[in-house]
Amino acid sequence: MNLKVLASDIANIYEQNPKVEAVLLGGSVSRNWHDEYSDIELFVFWDGAPTDEERKAPIVELNGNIIHFHPYEDEEWSETYITQGVKLEISNFLTDTIYKIINDVIISCDTNLDKQCIAATVYNGVSLSNDLVINSMKEKVSKYPYELSVAMVKENIFLGNRWNNREALLEREDWLMLYKVMVAVQTNLMSILFGLNRQFVHHPAFKWQKHTLSSMEITPKNLSNRLESIFLDDPKTSIRELEVIIEEMYELIQRELPQIDLSLVFDKSLFLRPKNEIN
Repeated sequence: MNLKVLASDIANIYEQNPKVEAVLLGGSVSRNWHDEYSDIELFVFWDGAPTDEERKAPIVELNGNIIHFHPYEDEEWSETYITQGVKLEISNFLTDTIYKIINDVIISCDTNLDKQCIAATVYNGVSLSNDLVINSMKEKVSKYPYELSVAMVKENIFLGNRWNNREALLEREDWLMLYKVMVAVQTNLMSILFGLNRQFVHHPAFKWQKHTLSSMEITPKNLSNRLESIFLDDPKTSIRELEVIIEEMYELIQRELPQIDLSLVFDKSLFLRPKNEIN
């Protein structure tokens, strides 16, 4: 089944409501990253708060089976349903809310990942209804702010005190905590890379990591395979490799954003607690 065609057909149903100002296709389908497990993510922009009946009307017309139907929360109404064997994830926003979020990211350089995900959706999304509104939004996110790049890097360069306990966790074979630390470090590194490459974060958990890294020009060499190996290799080998990647990342930061002082951060990130100080 062609998911883009189905998404367009469904958007036509939503736009029958005069309160719907635009419909945008987001997620993996909009980026051509989708596979057999993918669903369709639609962002419906309203000029007034939708009623439950208005949200359910397209589902009824599509003979959809509702999985989730959430009330207004965090400036969004959302529902999930299945039609024609495909799962639909619907995010409903007031159009004014989207412009506000875009301003937070572009003008205020807000590093909040949920807000960046909205900006990323607008940037990468496919307009399915009312190109005028969608193109207006896209124009506002067309240039990634330099100040946001700096803010993303600064916010994530310190890798946390638990990283300093990595040798103790290895010796204790405390695998759950060790891998939680490794995940946290990778998460910081991904945030830094989004900032260095001036890309809006498109998923708060950095979904589609391989595709994302392949779209970036500023990364350590062969980074995707190296990050993958960290969860597949012997833990001791993985820790050593992660240390090397961190050093390479800091070198990239010094090259791309030399105004950021990494001296203290660099020492902290490579520091290992003496055994008599480990809790």
